[in-house]
Amino acid sequence: QVQLVESGGGLVQAGGSLRLSCAASASISSIIVMAWHRQAPGKQRELVARISSGGSTLYADSVKGRFTISRDSAKNTMYLQMNSLTPEDTAVYTCAASRGVATYWGQGTQVTVSS
Repeated sequence: QVQLVESGGGLVQAGGSLRLSCAASASISSIIVMAWHRQAPGKQRELVARISSGGSTLYADSVKGRFTISRDSAKNTMYLQMNSLTPEDTAVYTCAASRGVATYWGQGTQVTVSS
């Protein structure tokens, strides 16, 4: 079992930046893939970015060039640096970690971007 706790969400003006953190309760060195998802009101949850244990990354087209995902195995933490935020980025952001056949989810953190 891996528990994930997100932090760093909040209210920011358009054009601003936020850095989200996802702290894991166990070593993430054995976690194959970690990812950030988001869900806006009335919309389906979507993948924002993911990172493999080897450091390979993948981003949704809507955030490419603005968001950066990273992981620090020494701190058992994953990050999402979000720059040039727009109101369309407003959502609940949730981190996920996949190890073996299991996927673990955090509770989510709200990001609100005002225009």
